[in-house]
Amino acid sequence: MLDKVFTNNQVTIAGEVVSEFSFSHEVYGEHFFMVNIAVCRLSRSFDIIPVMVSERLLDVKADYRGCILQATGQFRSYNRHEGTKNRLVLSVFAREVSFLENEETEEHNPNQIFLDGYVCKQPVYRKTPLGREIADVLLAVNRPYGKSDYIPCICWGRNARYADQFEVGTHVQMWGRIQSREYQKKIGEDEYEKRIAYEVSVSKMEVLPEES
Repeated sequence: MLDKVFTNNQVTIAGEVVSEFSFSHEVYGEHFFMVNIAVCRLSRSFDIIPVMVSERLLDVKADYRGCILQATGQFRSYNRHEGTKNRLVLSVFAREVSFLENEETEEHNPNQIFLDGYVCKQPVYRKTPLGREIADVLLAVNRPYGKSDYIPCICWGRNARYADQFEVGTHVQMWGRIQSREYQKKIGEDEYEKRIAYEVSVSKMEVLPEES
């Protein structure tokens, strides 16, 4: 059962460490820390992706900024309480980490994710002002002990048209990459706060038959 659950959410990313480690939380005496890495796109721009790392995987007191870190694990979510609202927070939960040379990241895809989950909200289909088709899909991916991760996914073009037909509960597998996107959140009458959203940009997907 555990093996099946661990294979339904697989992420490998590699990029330059651009922050120090900050404490996140503790579970049964094991401390977890957050670090940001800049993952290069084909366009040569970057996605800044947060990675959660256990103190047992590497020395979290060291400063690795400028080093190339590869993390393999899962893309996870949790709800953070902010006042009267909940905010979905996403990060890569690292199961393995290693340091690479620059040349190694150029030889491999530095940002890849596979998800196997269920549509848990009616997809939202729209067109950009330039006519590009987009569909937003929220995917629930099961985790052990009755938990789930809720992963925002964005589909383009014919994938967007296909996703627009999905019903809640549709079983879907998706392949793509994790991307970061800045946006302005209105927090007062004339006050805005810069925030970063994380989502999966889908390059391929497949609907699985309903289980009998």
